[in-house]
Amino acid sequence: MEIRRRWLMASIGLGMLLNPLNSSMISVAIARLQEVYRLDFAVTSWMIFAFYISSSIAQPVMGKAGDLFGRRRIFLSGLIVVSVSSLLAPLSPGFGWLIAFRVIQSIGTSMIGAVGMAIMRNYVTENQAKGLAVLSIFISGAAAIGPSVGGFFIHWWDWPAIFLVNIPVAILSFFFAWRAIPADERKGVAVYKKSPKMWLADLDGLGILLFSLGVVGLLLGLLSIHSWRYDLIGLLGLLIMGLFIKHELKAGSPFIPVRTFAQYPAISWINLEFMLVNVLYYSLFFGFPSYLQMERQLSAMNTGLLMLSLGLCTLLTSPLAGRWIDKSGPRPALILSAALMVLGAVWIVTLNNNSSLIRIGLILAVFGISNGLNNVGMQAALFRSAPKEHAGVASGLFLTSRYMGTIFASLLLDFIFGHTIHSSGLRVLGVILAVIASSLVIMIWQKNTEKFRESSSI
Repeated sequence: MEIRRRWLMASIGLGMLLNPLNSSMISVAIARLQEVYRLDFAVTSWMIFAFYISSSIAQPVMGKAGDLFGRRRIFLSGLIVVSVSSLLAPLSPGFGWLIAFRVIQSIGTSMIGAVGMAIMRNYVTENQAKGLAVLSIFISGAAAIGPSVGGFFIHWWDWPAIFLVNIPVAILSFFFAWRAIPADERKGVAVYKKSPKMWLADLDGLGILLFSLGVVGLLLGLLSIHSWRYDLIGLLGLLIMGLFIKHELKAGSPFIPVRTFAQYPAISWINLEFMLVNVLYYSLFFGFPSYLQMERQLSAMNTGLLMLSLGLCTLLTSPLAGRWIDKSGPRPALILSAALMVLGAVWIVTLNNNSSLIRIGLILAVFGISNGLNNVGMQAALFRSAPKEHAGVASGLFLTSRYMGTIFASLLLDFIFGHTIHSSGLRVLGVILAVIASSLVIMIWQKNTEKFRESSSI
């Protein structure tokens, strides 16, 4: 791997780890924020949901902006936005301001994430799966160690430290990116010099507005599914999404090129599969720590150590997956991954309160291996399916499917456990996850066979 490519990978990896790092660090800060601002959990949990909702909207928007204005420019700007918001968040005069800076932070990390994958798609053309494996190590590693890092900083320097830690990472990524990411094509500069009205036309401002309102409505409806008022908001969001699709079919410069993507059905299948993969992964990521602490009475430290098997197996698997996928394509790795998730889910069904911790660690390891295969395999499949000129918005939608999967995982856990974590609910979770994983095996085997064969022949 030549020096410039290494710098490029380092800049993208450091930038893209900011999103999973901040989405996972906050989980250990909620209790402290409740104490500081004297709020209940339902209110402070919006630190988590606001980040996910705004990221779900911002990812494809920033992918589109990168396609139009230049990806290097958007990437560097995103690093600046993250640094400024992380610096101002600890100075928030109230919780509302803290939420606002958290949303701005999510927009900055979305600018980095959406175009970072597209930059990879365009400039890392040889042994691409190996490059994706390196990227997966950054992203998965950040998600895996986020709670531990957050707990360390909160213990020694209180909650503002989980924001301030972003600044040196962003500065380092900016330095590498400035040197390694090639300058944007001239068409990006030409678009940048257009008037604001022309910008809105190129970006499809109405399409973005409809998409944002639709996503917010749907997610609010899902997150508050027991409230009839929010159910109505969810239905309204669904209606707006219908209007959005109708608008995109007629728009001259659509925000999401629905007609174009219709010619590449593999993209839609990959996004759906990636969403289901994240439902499986985050059901364990969020569910098992609560089970271990509340039902098995493990300490937070021991729970964190046990949960590391999930993240570490992802990290160890990713580079091996990259080599395999470069040789054989993504499909075999994805089928094996789905089969492992079926095995792990069935294993969960057999658990009870007398099950050994080693057994639980092995289940988490199985899901960690499958996650390493998925992270590389799904991205490689997306790169082979998405047209180069729409790589930014395709990458943004791909990352949005991750957040949708995370939200659905939270809803699934709430539906099964309610207010009490118990082993019988864990077995029910295992049955549901086994059904989802089995569906993934069928989808990958049947729906994507021809697409992957076509991609491998290109």
